[in-house]
Amino acid sequence: NSNRTSISHLHRQLYGRLYPVLLVKTDGSTVRLRYKEPKRILMLPLDSNTLPEAERKARLRRHFPSKPKAGPEDTFEGIDLGTYERFWKK
Repeated sequence: NSNRTSISHLHRQLYGRLYPVLLVKTDGSTVRLRYKEPKRILMLPLDSNTLPEAERKARLRRHFPSKPKAGPEDTFEGIDLGTYERFWKK
């Protein structure tokens, strides 16, 4: 009941504090609301089913880029060893 708080503290892990947040909807409109975490902007996820096919594939390419291709391996055949002779002193 209400008298309990005057005797001891509330035993809660989460408190009822809400923070003002700007919510950005998928169509670009914004709404101010109160959220449980202190954030500046909260964006709703875009529904990929409503997008055109070309834009959906472009978004997937950005989210999952292709693996980098392996370049040619470095070999020691093209190195002139005479330039490093000064480091081989006995």
